[in-house]
Amino acid sequence: MELKDKTILITGGASGIGLEAAKQFLENGAKVIITGRSQKKLDAAKKLYPSITAINSDVVSAENAASLFKEIQKLGGIDILYNNAGVISKPKNLGLASEGHFETAEYEMSINYFGVIRMNNLFMDMLKSRNESAIINTASILSYVPLNLTPTYSASKAAVRFYTDSLRNHLEILKSNVKVFELSPPLVATAMADGMSAKTITTEKLVNGLISGLKNNNYKIRIGDTKAIYLLNRFLPKIAWGLINGKSNAKQLQN
Repeated sequence: MELKDKTILITGGASGIGLEAAKQFLENGAKVIITGRSQKKLDAAKKLYPSITAINSDVVSAENAASLFKEIQKLGGIDILYNNAGVISKPKNLGLASEGHFETAEYEMSINYFGVIRMNNLFMDMLKSRNESAIINTASILSYVPLNLTPTYSASKAAVRFYTDSLRNHLEILKSNVKVFELSPPLVATAMADGMSAKTITTEKLVNGLISGLKNNNYKIRIGDTKAIYLLNRFLPKIAWGLINGKSNAKQLQN
């Protein structure tokens, strides 16, 4: 896929993976629009990369999303929708039978999964109208093997992965020009990884892999340890489970 002169919308684009993606897409000649809930972070991102367009919006809100769509229509539309926005609840709030579990689970699903569907539905016709366009949905290494400490986050990413497969096949049957990519990162060194006892990769390395996958039309982009866990889970699932759910994580569940 050609990235030069494409216009990309990155949700959750004001920090972490999204901000690094904005940087690298700019370096590849793309026009970048970022969105997020924190105006302070959006302002900081705009100061760092003046050529980006930053719009305050929340994928959980249907009203926000509709307003975002109208603003982007006025800007001339997009060629690539990168569904990067995501949240994860802290382990102390994740006991499956604990008080507040439903609220945290609902919050994670509303952003990580339903937000993806909302954005794709809104922008689908716009993307279909382009000669070459794409949707990037963010799954996770935990969409293959769940982490006990993050049950609903893992479930939300598994939902994204299955939905992405179905969406891709549906659009292929319709002979659409919209390409559908699944990005499945391992643990990445961002604020979301705080408190996780596992090795991480940098946002730069992750986005390098994403850019390479897009250019080569690799629709399932598994980065770093995700590749190994994917294969292990197919042939040696108990080993894959043990690698994701190590002794340190078990201790956290007991505390």
